[in-house]
Amino acid sequence: MTDTIKSGIAMVKVLEAWDIDHIFGIPGGSINTIMDALHSEQSNIKYIQVRHEEVGALAAVGETKMSGKIGVAFATAGPGATHLFQGLYDAKMDHVPMLALVGQVNRQTMNTDGFQEMDEVPMFGDVAFYNRNVMTAEQLPSVVDQAIKHSYEEHGPAVVTVPVDLGWMDIPDTFVPTAKDYRVNLPVASDDDIKKALVLISQAKRPILYIGKGARGATKEVLEFAKMYQLPIASSALAKGIIPDAEDSYLKSAGRVATKPSVEALAETDLILFMGSDYPFAQFFFNPNAKFIQVDIDSSKLGKRHHTDLAILADVQSTLQKLIAVGTQQPETAWYQANIKNNQNWKQWVTKMGELDTNPLRIEPVLNEINRIAQDDAIFAVDVGNVTIEGVRFLEMNPNQSFTTSGWFATMGYALPAAIGGQVSYPNRQVFSISGDGGFGMVEQDIITQVKYNLPIINVVLSNETFGFIKAEQDDTGQSHYGVDIADADFGALGTALGAKGFTVRTRSELTAAFDFAKTATVPVVIDVKITGDRPLPVEQLQIDPAKFSADQIQKFNDVYNSGDLVPLTQYLADFDA
Repeated sequence: MTDTIKSGIAMVKVLEAWDIDHIFGIPGGSINTIMDALHSEQSNIKYIQVRHEEVGALAAVGETKMSGKIGVAFATAGPGATHLFQGLYDAKMDHVPMLALVGQVNRQTMNTDGFQEMDEVPMFGDVAFYNRNVMTAEQLPSVVDQAIKHSYEEHGPAVVTVPVDLGWMDIPDTFVPTAKDYRVNLPVASDDDIKKALVLISQAKRPILYIGKGARGATKEVLEFAKMYQLPIASSALAKGIIPDAEDSYLKSAGRVATKPSVEALAETDLILFMGSDYPFAQFFFNPNAKFIQVDIDSSKLGKRHHTDLAILADVQSTLQKLIAVGTQQPETAWYQANIKNNQNWKQWVTKMGELDTNPLRIEPVLNEINRIAQDDAIFAVDVGNVTIEGVRFLEMNPNQSFTTSGWFATMGYALPAAIGGQVSYPNRQVFSISGDGGFGMVEQDIITQVKYNLPIINVVLSNETFGFIKAEQDDTGQSHYGVDIADADFGALGTALGAKGFTVRTRSELTAAFDFAKTATVPVVIDVKITGDRPLPVEQLQIDPAKFSADQIQKFNDVYNSGDLVPLTQYLADFDA
């Protein structure tokens, strides 16, 4: 006689087979069977109770970005389900797996306009790569198994809707999860593609290597090949941390969330080796006339952002290994030397800005304090807005550390939930959430979650009483400042009220003291720093080149942005070419 098992327990066993050991959510009537299964003696999965389903979903996707392992969140029918959308769309647009388990009324109530009943499958039709409503108890473990597999395979979210009556039903205990059978075989570049790529790179006068998330794990290969062929390295913002920020050939990211050396180099380059990225602003910030070699494991990405002279369907790391194996060391070039010098000039300016002592404080000294206490394997969850710009520029990272933000979806309120996901996944690593006051105000209640589970996250809030990123957009489009001012609040006191250790910082000495405490804290910390509303240096709109701007224009620009020490790349190019 075949043994039986509760359908909900069978589903839990599937989650465990895929190495899922915790799940985020809030209980509710239509999700009670899943709650019951998670609470059973047969479950080894830890339930993390958040205070908003959006936070649970963003925590799940944030930990996936950091760990590579699928994150899971659940919600009850109706309002609980709709609150999941922020995390699901973030997963979709940043191409990472995530599983959402969504409650539904029992099958007898479905299609009767019952309490909280919604037709959930079409609701999630746009966001989910795999989207199913479980119809029988016997299907539940199989559908969840398939959902996880599809989520990994298609690099996006999966949603499984579960009518509440199914989880308590007995089913034959015969289902075997397919986790042990799942394989990933990445495409490999042909020898002919490798030869063509080396020819194009060798012919270029000003080549550059641009990497995205697809280069994760290939730090050694990126640095070795870049040095071999004298390639300055640029990256997407999401690839921050793959290359040590201390490396002089690493110019960081381009665009608006960017650095000066990267923006300038990508405007002057004549060949871009574009590897493992789907950067959406290439047409605005890359030289449109540059030759373009693109390497990606997804053929739908090839030629999507820039015309390609050579498209290679392949994994970044294996491609670089093949290029290194057959390539030869090239002599140092004026182009390479000029970019190194330009980057060193930028780093000197970064150091200067981090040492400023103003009243109110600027954002750069705050990031300097984070660098001072950050451990070698720290995790940085960074919110959306000016904080993203400054995080990319001023956080000094190494490949042992992790950086995560909401990239394509750019949803405010990302940092605090992602930090929760990171700390749950990596309990022995130091975790920072870095937010503006706008983003923090959207999710501040889940400091309670950090306190409940004793997650010693260092929450840094940069308070300038404005939606600064939007304010700058209004400036750029000639609009008046409307709707961007926000009311101040004492987030340090709020943190204390919610059970964390809170600091409200207005001076440099208070800043140092707060971070001295945070360095060894074993409890959640909230550091609310009152900063200026100054716009970050707009590197995409630099006015420092005498060949393009008058002395008066340059002086006015430098007066606003304290950028008088910065030298344009064109000057270094002229010096080295001479």
